[in-house]
Amino acid sequence: MATVSAAELDAARLAFHRAFPARSSKRVFFATQVLALTALIGLIVWAFAAAPALSFEVAHIAALCLFALAIGLRLVAAASLAPILWRLAKPQQWPVYTVLCPLYREANIVPDLVAALNALDYPANALDVKLLVEGDDVDTIAAALAASSAPHIEIVIVPAAAPRTKPKALNVGLARARGEFVVVYDAEDRPHPQQLLAALGAFEDGDGRLACVQAPLVIDNADANWIARQFASEYAIQFREVLPLLARMRVPVSLGGSSNHFRTEALRTVGGWDSYNVTEDADLGYRFARDGYRIDVIGPPTYEEAPVTFAAWLNQRTRWIKGHMQTWLVLMRDPIRTAREMGVVSFAMMHLMLSGGLVAAFLHGPIACVIAIAALSPYTLLTPADFVLALCGYCVAIFAALTACALSNSLSHARAALTMPAYWPLASIAAYRALFALLFRPHRWAKTAHGVSPRIRMLDPAR
Repeated sequence: MATVSAAELDAARLAFHRAFPARSSKRVFFATQVLALTALIGLIVWAFAAAPALSFEVAHIAALCLFALAIGLRLVAAASLAPILWRLAKPQQWPVYTVLCPLYREANIVPDLVAALNALDYPANALDVKLLVEGDDVDTIAAALAASSAPHIEIVIVPAAAPRTKPKALNVGLARARGEFVVVYDAEDRPHPQQLLAALGAFEDGDGRLACVQAPLVIDNADANWIARQFASEYAIQFREVLPLLARMRVPVSLGGSSNHFRTEALRTVGGWDSYNVTEDADLGYRFARDGYRIDVIGPPTYEEAPVTFAAWLNQRTRWIKGHMQTWLVLMRDPIRTAREMGVVSFAMMHLMLSGGLVAAFLHGPIACVIAIAALSPYTLLTPADFVLALCGYCVAIFAALTACALSNSLSHARAALTMPAYWPLASIAAYRALFALLFRPHRWAKTAHGVSPRIRMLDPAR
């Protein structure tokens, strides 16, 4: 068991902010952004007051175009039915691979995590596993000590200090990492035993600008209830269809929260993780793009647990949307510079994926209400184009879920597809909560409880 010094903790908390203040989320708003947003809101209010009909028509057309582009991208991704191919590495000399596992209030599932890590098809003497446990979490520390007797597993005690976030703990692990490569796993993760071999094969085949490969995250408790099925369908579409398309296009990829495999040198070059960003994965994906690195995907999955209660889902989704807003604000502090660093195409795709996703989260609920009212009203409240676009969006979502069934060999996504329109408006509840949290509690990490649902691959992640 290792303890972290005050200097190490200070670096984990603040080194990124000190080295890259313009890219750090520690400061939520810059004065220029506040002025720009105020001016934009004032301009919109003035336009609707001066010419309401014209302003509504322009806003209407812009919204139709945005949603049409998003639907079109989803259709292209869903229509690409090629499975992800990978090659397993067989090096003559095995490079050291660091595995970082941040843990907080996870005592109940630490033994299962350690069992999954021990099942990895990689020489134990070339593994550098670090269980990063918060210093005030005595139960998880005790569980980690009881489960971790192998010499390649080190328990690192991270002193409790603000911000209480996952990326702060990961920075502690990165500073101590001995590996040429680094992977992140969450406490509930059950990675495929050959995942490290596939990642190493991808790095061997790629050039030095390949900084990261993302393994697909697969929900293995989808049959628990309706929320879990919807969550599983989202993940299948995102990791089996959307991310592979973005990787093929060589545009920015918003990483998943775990199973990201990094070249350690590249990760350190960009500053590691932003300890103040509550979606450190999305932020890091865009930072790699700004610095000229690229991200790819591999096939062996990691099995995860979906939230099974609305409260748990809402807290997690609120944190995600808040973090995406943090990331967008950072990228838009100097949009001209960001576009120059990413390239115009990547900058536009960033807006379609990140900005479009945020707009959709805020509007799903209101749009659903408007469509329901319009469908029941005797008056013409929406144009035919509005209804056609809504129908296309629903049909493409069903198509994406069905193709995800083929790619992931799970019928849960087909069952979820039929009721997706009832699921989407829930995102608006999370979005408005996220906006409140961004203003008043920007760096608070809403913890998701794990180990609360039976899982089909708990004991055999290779299934």
